[in-house]
Amino acid sequence: MTQAGKYLKIPRMVLAGTSSGVGKTSIIAAIIHGIKKRGYSVQPFKVGPDFIDPTYLSAVSGISARNLDAWLMGQRGVLKDFVQNSQQDISVIEGVMGYYDGFAGDTNFASTYHVSKIVKSPVILVLDASKAARSIAATALGFVKFQKNSRICGLILNKIGSKRHEDLCRQALSKLDIPIVGAIPRDLTQSLESRHLGLIPVNELKSLEQKIRSIAKSYSDYIDIEKIIEISNKTPRLPVMNTASSNKRPRTRIAVALDESFNFYYKENLDSLRREGASLEFFSPIHDKKIPLCDGVYIGGGFPEVKGESLEKNNSMKKQIKKKAEEGAPIYAECGGLMYLTRSIRYGKKRFDMIGLYDADTVMQKKLKLNYTKAATTGACAVSRSNASLHGHEFHFSELESISKDSRFAYKMEIGIGIDRKRDGMIQYNTLASYMHMHFAQPNIAKTFVENCIKISRS
Repeated sequence: MTQAGKYLKIPRMVLAGTSSGVGKTSIIAAIIHGIKKRGYSVQPFKVGPDFIDPTYLSAVSGISARNLDAWLMGQRGVLKDFVQNSQQDISVIEGVMGYYDGFAGDTNFASTYHVSKIVKSPVILVLDASKAARSIAATALGFVKFQKNSRICGLILNKIGSKRHEDLCRQALSKLDIPIVGAIPRDLTQSLESRHLGLIPVNELKSLEQKIRSIAKSYSDYIDIEKIIEISNKTPRLPVMNTASSNKRPRTRIAVALDESFNFYYKENLDSLRREGASLEFFSPIHDKKIPLCDGVYIGGGFPEVKGESLEKNNSMKKQIKKKAEEGAPIYAECGGLMYLTRSIRYGKKRFDMIGLYDADTVMQKKLKLNYTKAATTGACAVSRSNASLHGHEFHFSELESISKDSRFAYKMEIGIGIDRKRDGMIQYNTLASYMHMHFAQPNIAKTFVENCIKISRS
């Protein structure tokens, strides 16, 4: 990144796909590997609210990946986060779903296309060629023409069956006058383990880190990395954004659950808490017997049902977190964290006892609840003032059953399902737990949580 006047030169590119499942994560990992092999540092980004894909990009890059989501962060938030964190030689952005898929079917809002426009980035489109040859050109043409100034300036063919198959695809695509910067053989494809329509977090299975690096290395041989670097350098300058204020002197300590069971955190959320004056103390609800000395607790999402037996066995940790809540410490929990705070989690034929702070039981279902969300706060809570409007997203297969009639909720859902009858954000003492995940680029969330923790430290 170089600076001239009030504008920055940030080499960058977006990797988009025609749909989910075309191989974007493996291919962007290969691009990162190839760029690094040529001596450049790479800052990875991921479009959308996904927590898992960024862990793969981080594993290959060696630098924490960050999310860019126009719904969660706002358009200015996307641009600001991108500019402030593009400190490496080249920034690469992995798209989400299909290139034009976003908030709804009648708008590009929050799509990969939308983000590419915000950050003014060239786009390379991945085409799954496994079941087509000449027809692949019709697909590519549709994506190029669907929106004015599609920004598509490169193509990668994935799952090529043979040299002849590749030749047929190249012949068909030649009329588009868009360079083909990669052709990846079908027999090279290595599958990554999936769960709940997504990948398994690298944090959960360490073997996955080695696997994505292996895939990245083998794929990169079939990608024109030099051409991609050339494309990434032909980008307009972006405006200098107000730099993030340096971290305030630590005034409170927040314990953050981080292990195989809870690892869904946006990098910005943790950075925002530090900027507001929180010292973060990480702990494992599975392995640690004691919670760190702290004024508040943050329990993110994850897959506690998968690690249910281990969580159940750690009675010492469960008792300490419940005691912390009963003492009035601010606790904020999202999705997996919510599940952990209920009486139990039922997963298939197994039932695991959890903390029991909330009068409710978690039951895994077969139907996915997947939405962007919007909530109005019905009163002040651990992370927000009253009468605020909050944007987030929900992604879960679980539901809460046997909910007490006396349960209190902080959120009224304007968009999304929530916990129960369009209500979310269950409150007990000074604990707030919701199915809704939030990005702390939204104003005042981190500030409010830290201030609530400071009050406890002074009481």
